[in-house]
Amino acid sequence: MSYIAIPIPNVPGKQDIEIEVTINGQRQALHYRVELFYWADCAVPSFDRVECIQQLLATYDQDWSLYYIGAPTDEFVPVTFVRKEDLAKQRRLRQMA
Repeated sequence: MSYIAIPIPNVPGKQDIEIEVTINGQRQALHYRVELFYWADCAVPSFDRVECIQQLLATYDQDWSLYYIGAPTDEFVPVTFVRKEDLAKQRRLRQMA
């Protein structure tokens, strides 16, 4: 699969992103969400950041699937989600190629 990088402004809070692409004449809408998860929000403070991320993601909206975990800072980690239905579309398109 090919990739296109699109810079997203770094603003606090949740960012809902809708992208419409046309590939070989076929138009598709894709929905992503970028959210910052703060280490201070961990239910059980831990030095193990993987455990913390697992806790924070365990109760996340089930309509969204984890897509990418960005580079963490000392305060937070940016996480990108994709709508589950869009992820299924992407998988079907890959199988057709």
